[in-house]
Amino acid sequence: MRCPECDAAENRVVDTRTSRGGRAVRRRRECLVCETRFTTYEYVEERPVQVLKRDGSAEEFDREKLLRSLKIACAKRPVSPARMERIAEMVDETIARSAGVEVPSERIGELVMDALRPLDRVAYVRYASVYRNFQDIGEFTDFVDEMTHRQQQELQARNQVELPFG
Repeated sequence: MRCPECDAAENRVVDTRTSRGGRAVRRRRECLVCETRFTTYEYVEERPVQVLKRDGSAEEFDREKLLRSLKIACAKRPVSPARMERIAEMVDETIARSAGVEVPSERIGELVMDALRPLDRVAYVRYASVYRNFQDIGEFTDFVDEMTHRQQQELQARNQVELPFG
């Protein structure tokens, strides 16, 4: 690393921190020749994650596209923009940690639906209707019936009282 003042290559690291969500390393350096302090940022070169679409095509994962779809699903619902941002961040981190550089779009859709289900049922149904690409009203009503049945089972399980053993 060269000093921006005197162009000397001799310097020492004074402080090191992670920044920008852990995606960069910020180093505070001091030139050993002129004693000027300066900051450098080191970024991990990440391979872009490819999303495998249903039609067989692939495109680069776009976090902003995911956030837009969340905003549409959560429009006029009591879901804060910060909460939508956290969902997008969770999905982004989950697919970044996955072993490969290719992720099926179904996996992303399931991650979003898993996050929306307990948060807001209407937003969940809105997102599912686009994600699952219902072809007719029958598929949609089957989905809603299944969701209602699952909700009733969850309520029933929650209301179960464990009896003492023995």
